[in-house]
Amino acid sequence: MSTIKKLAGQTAVYGLSSIAGRFINYLLVPLFTRVFTQAEYGINAEFYAYISFLNILLTHGMETAFFRFAQENNSRKVYAQAFISIFGASSFFFLLVLVGGNFISNQIGYGLHPEYLTYAAGILILDALAAIPFALLREQKKALRFAVIKNLNIFINVGINLYLLVFCPWFSNVYKIIPPFAIINPGIEVVFIANLIASLVTLILLFAELRQISFVFDKELWQQMMVYAIPMIWVGLAGMVNETLDRALLRFVWPDPIEAQQMNGIYSANYKLSIIITLFIQAYKFAAEPFFFAHAKQTDKRSLYAEVMNYFAWICLFIFILISSFLHYFKSFIGPDFHEGLKVVPILLWANIFLGLYYNVSIWYKLSNQTKKGALISLIGAGITIVLNLILIPILGYEGCAWTTFICYLTMLVIGYYWGQKYYPIPYNIKRIGLYVFTAILIYIIITYVSLQIEPNSFLGFAIRLVALFLFVGLGLKMEFKNLVASKNGA
Repeated sequence: MSTIKKLAGQTAVYGLSSIAGRFINYLLVPLFTRVFTQAEYGINAEFYAYISFLNILLTHGMETAFFRFAQENNSRKVYAQAFISIFGASSFFFLLVLVGGNFISNQIGYGLHPEYLTYAAGILILDALAAIPFALLREQKKALRFAVIKNLNIFINVGINLYLLVFCPWFSNVYKIIPPFAIINPGIEVVFIANLIASLVTLILLFAELRQISFVFDKELWQQMMVYAIPMIWVGLAGMVNETLDRALLRFVWPDPIEAQQMNGIYSANYKLSIIITLFIQAYKFAAEPFFFAHAKQTDKRSLYAEVMNYFAWICLFIFILISSFLHYFKSFIGPDFHEGLKVVPILLWANIFLGLYYNVSIWYKLSNQTKKGALISLIGAGITIVLNLILIPILGYEGCAWTTFICYLTMLVIGYYWGQKYYPIPYNIKRIGLYVFTAILIYIIITYVSLQIEPNSFLGFAIRLVALFLFVGLGLKMEFKNLVASKNGA
């Protein structure tokens, strides 16, 4: 239990900072969905899908390779090779955009706005260069410094957006004076500019970590890291296909490109309502990956990984019940013009739960150096994503994107668990996790039925939802307390 408490402590530091900072960042969603049209917000979603996808290529698995090789080699030497590799990839990408930027903009349908690509490329390069310094902080368990810099990035980004989109128009209208750096008739480019400045400041704040890099290239070590990392590139690319391809495909698959851009905005805004699960999983990942590698040599590691899964599943399902039960409150997070997409929120919540569970079961291929099998699972998921999006988007629109994500992550979870038990067995408590899942589904069905009979905003409707939530919390506390007592008695 002490090791799990350490993981919980690390997750709490990452999580509290991540939740606090990212929640502030997500507060931009209500602003964006009220300032920008559905189509403009769709442009934002599409370009950030490109950024997420290309970030995998620029970082090319070096974060995971760094954690893996830092356990067995001079960590500073491994750190240097990882950064040099990303620096080389980023330099190549910079030259590519410099030479062919206008051509690329025309090919993706934004020839009239080549600046969008320029901004996106700048954000992408700066974030890629910051990836390994952030990984070093995680490896050194400097969670507080990691959190402070990450949150400063968010605060700067939010501050610039508020200044350009809220303060400047208000000040100009009231005092008839244009404030410094104001943009006349600001559009979606404001979002990119704010992010670009925030990413630049972040890299500057990581100067202490950047100074630790000795630019001495060790070809043999780098090749070993690349052999390990290359399958992770496919894992990352396939994962990003699963996560973001739908937003890039909508405009090309749906018959009407303008309508598709609007649908993209609606879908992306409602995707944000899975914020709490997303934030928890992100915080958990920051702490869990170095935690799993650090305990890989312990004799009881597999039982430890199984126990961690119990808590993870319980918390994820608690968040699902919280959001789905009180969705009539959470919907105020996005603008009224985007509420028509609320029907996809429960689907996306389950999809994210499956993804989080997959992150846990997939640790087997990283620990057993079978990253090729991990890549294959991700490629299977990517294949499902591509095929089902092409089939379902023309029929269901953005709802087809949600169901595709659901099916993809569920399939990956099932395959990952099955192969994991074959190649690196971990004694997950399937009965307990199954009980949590069954209870969460039952509560969701009951709450959905209650919503048809009782006004959600009434006292009775609120009370029923709150009682259901407490019952699920009580179930988890009872089960995990029994487990804690049993483990102490066994010790």
